Amino acid sequence: MTRGRADGVQKKRLITFLCVVAIILGIVYFYDGSSFGSQVHNGASSLRKLGSSYLGGDDNSDSDSKDEATFKFGLEDGEDGMVPRSYPVCDDRHSELIPCLDRNLIYQLRLKLDLSLMEHYERHCPPPERRFNCLIPPPTGYKVPIKWPRSRDEVWKANIPHNFLAKEKQDQNWMTEKGEKIIFPGGGTHFHYGAGKYIASLANMLNFSNDNLNNGGRIRTVLDVGCGVASFGAYLLSSDIIAMSVAPNDVHQNQIQFALERGIPAYLGVLGTKRLPYPSRSFELAHCSRCRIDWLQRDGILLLELDRLLRPGGYFAYSSPEAYAQDEEDLRIWREMSALVERMCWKIAAKQNQTVIWVKPMTNDCYMEREPGTQPPLCRSDDDPDAVYGVKMEACITPYSDQTQRTRGSGLAPWPSRLTSPPPRLTDFGHSIDMFEKDTEVWQRRIENYWNLLKPKIKADTLRNIMDMKANFGSFAAALKDKDVWVMNVVPEDGPNTLKLIYDRGLLGSVHNWCEAYSTYPRTYDLLHAWTVFSDMERKGCSGEDLLIEMDRMLRPTGFIIVRDKRPVVEFIKKHLTALHWEAVATADADSDSEQDDGEIVFVIQKKMWLATETLRDSE
Repeated sequence: MTRGRADGVQKKRLITFLCVVAIILGIVYFYDGSSFGSQVHNGASSLRKLGSSYLGGDDNSDSDSKDEATFKFGLEDGEDGMVPRSYPVCDDRHSELIPCLDRNLIYQLRLKLDLSLMEHYERHCPPPERRFNCLIPPPTGYKVPIKWPRSRDEVWKANIPHNFLAKEKQDQNWMTEKGEKIIFPGGGTHFHYGAGKYIASLANMLNFSNDNLNNGGRIRTVLDVGCGVASFGAYLLSSDIIAMSVAPNDVHQNQIQFALERGIPAYLGVLGTKRLPYPSRSFELAHCSRCRIDWLQRDGILLLELDRLLRPGGYFAYSSPEAYAQDEEDLRIWREMSALVERMCWKIAAKQNQTVIWVKPMTNDCYMEREPGTQPPLCRSDDDPDAVYGVKMEACITPYSDQTQRTRGSGLAPWPSRLTSPPPRLTDFGHSIDMFEKDTEVWQRRIENYWNLLKPKIKADTLRNIMDMKANFGSFAAALKDKDVWVMNVVPEDGPNTLKLIYDRGLLGSVHNWCEAYSTYPRTYDLLHAWTVFSDMERKGCSGEDLLIEMDRMLRPTGFIIVRDKRPVVEFIKKHLTALHWEAVATADADSDSEQDDGEIVFVIQKKMWLATETLRDSE
């Protein structure tokens, strides 16, 4: 009897213990998300009460009145709910999170994508219930990046702790490990002995003087697809050529992250099913060196996307086995590709060793002379070749506008004159030359004022990667021409598509919607410039708090933000400084130098250096 009672007591204790465990697990499940796993750090649920569903969109559990409070900057204190004292830190495994290019999200949502079309490398943004409300932590041992121009050749290994490419591409001189650093010798799959010699060889093939690919300023903007770690783009810079280096986050782990860490213009993108986020006639040269792209698929649709992006008389430099190998399969591909580009009216400008360079026609004349029914067809007359955000590619040839046909070319001045010359496509927007010149002058003065505010905090080499989040004509970037920086000019997807004017000025940029995350790795920009971006978010009904979190993700530790917006926006941001671990540097009234100022305030912010294992997690 005594033993039986003891057994009964033990069973009761066991049942009680199991119940307690079940209750604890239930609480953890409630806070951490569904069985797929909400990957938001503990504490994110409290942020939902603030209406912060990361990167746009409203949380379905919040009422309309709460959602309103999220983005109404003009509310008095106390009307807009609580302001967070701190944000939770995302788990360490999310230190390289790109919310709209998150492979885990694709698996969790069970999206049915065609892998053969590279749809899994295209943008797929999280729905509201799966958006992150936490700060992205830097990796363990993170250091302030090495400054340009040294960064072209070396970066801190701790900042991008991946050695796959160093081992996989060691024999091709992509990159090597050396102590605490990653070294970039300047090689590539096709140019083991250095990008500089390869670039000179391309210029020599085209008979450009002094083997300079710049060709007297006539080649300025270049698209490098499948760019690796962007050494091709890095070595073009000394020739006053700027390249948009594009690659997906594929098996070549973190190649774009390495490019941006080096201080080289780069963008996460893929030639898949949607147009790249650049307007038509943006580049003088497209380049593919062993980029492993099937150019013949789907009636040549990917090659036709390059055709859309090339200017009149633009070049496509193609270095690949098909251009020189003699085995049966490579010969077949070469024959079919040659036939395709001939029907597209491209001609061989030069062919030597392992490289062929095609040139695009200057006018529509060749297109008009093709036999009826020739494939690929011309695009429909109602197709807008500059509509790119989320727009599907078409297997058709984009004909030139009447203006281009009349001028028999792009009509652009050589670089650097084109930076300040009124772009020919300015008339597409009904703007006058006087308006363009005034905008250029206004931003020249504004940049001088910005640098006076930043002067106590920066040195000549502090800034390298800069983003203008609402670029308009690109005059912000144009005013920085004498500084050793490059600017990613972002144009809103729902406004006038002035990005083509920016490219016509010899600058780079992309189209984007700031209600979503940008296609870049965390910690990739030294300075973000936000001119009325928050006011635009308010009009669109997107969360200003979400935008703050996204800006923090993109900004390097010790980096800067310049906000130029109305006073309630600045007051809204000031309330979040402590939670974001930012600090105010300067506040100034905007000079009334433009009709667009409308009572704007300039607010300069610096992001503090913090590590997840120290400041933030200890405070939670």
